[in-house]
Amino acid sequence: MALQLLYAALGLALLVLAGDSLVKGAVNLSLRLGVPTLIVGLTIVAFGTSAPELLVSIQAVLRDSPGIALGNVVGSNIANVLMVLGLPALIVAIRTDECDTRRTYGLMLGATVFFLAISLTGTITWVHGFGLLLVLGFVLADAFLTARNHRRENGVRVAAGDAPEEVEGADPGLGWPKILVFLVLGLIGLPLGADLLVDSSIEIARALNVSDTVIGLTLVAIGTSLPELATTVMAALRRQADVALGNVIGSNMFNLLAIVGIASFFGNIPIPPEMLRFDFWVMLGTTLLLVPFVFRGWPLTRVWGAIFTALFVLYIALVVMT
Repeated sequence: MALQLLYAALGLALLVLAGDSLVKGAVNLSLRLGVPTLIVGLTIVAFGTSAPELLVSIQAVLRDSPGIALGNVVGSNIANVLMVLGLPALIVAIRTDECDTRRTYGLMLGATVFFLAISLTGTITWVHGFGLLLVLGFVLADAFLTARNHRRENGVRVAAGDAPEEVEGADPGLGWPKILVFLVLGLIGLPLGADLLVDSSIEIARALNVSDTVIGLTLVAIGTSLPELATTVMAALRRQADVALGNVIGSNMFNLLAIVGIASFFGNIPIPPEMLRFDFWVMLGTTLLLVPFVFRGWPLTRVWGAIFTALFVLYIALVVMT
């Protein structure tokens, strides 16, 4: 048991480090090839930061562990709202009235409802996955057009290579050899980390006599949400409410649309009945919790941070005990 926990921790560490390496390598390679920074930010960075969750879900599907594949996604979405926003708010209030995330939140809510609708069929197939990826394409196109129009209205150039420092992981001084090293480390480390985490999670579930769904919703989901937590903490400390909320909203959309959509092409994903009865609706409920903060501009104060964190602890307790 102790050895499996060590393997799980090692797998998580590999996923985080390899994901960061892949993002840095891919971003700088794209910028060197002349891909506009706007496209890089909306696609490569978004996909790269979701790579750990994606590899975990794919490995879980290949090992016939749908509880881990879906628990990773659903649990991460719940953790992103309650833990990733709750814990930073305990440190410093997040002024949501200083940013406008209504459009992207609406897209996230729509993606959540669409995901729930196809889940009611009992099994997510490649056909459903194709539908999720189509919705993702619409979301990316909408984000690109919105960002481009915003930059033009504010007199910001949108040419290739413009303001690369604005893109996460961009380093204008990074040479070709280092770019290739980052890419190789990321491409090797991600599948190794995912393999370690999924295998050890299955063994931990057996040792504790719990379902792999419980492990997916707790250990795996929390672990893969740690990079988002670190990003949100820094954004809150810097008073960047748009980054804090945008990080959560964007991550949740990619989890549902990209990760489940791509993973479904590696095999059918049966919906665990216990998730359909409880966890999916908790995910929808936590998504709706953000309505007054997004549309009414309520600040995420320390009180709300405590409430969100307490709700997350309660949810984890209910998952483990039932």
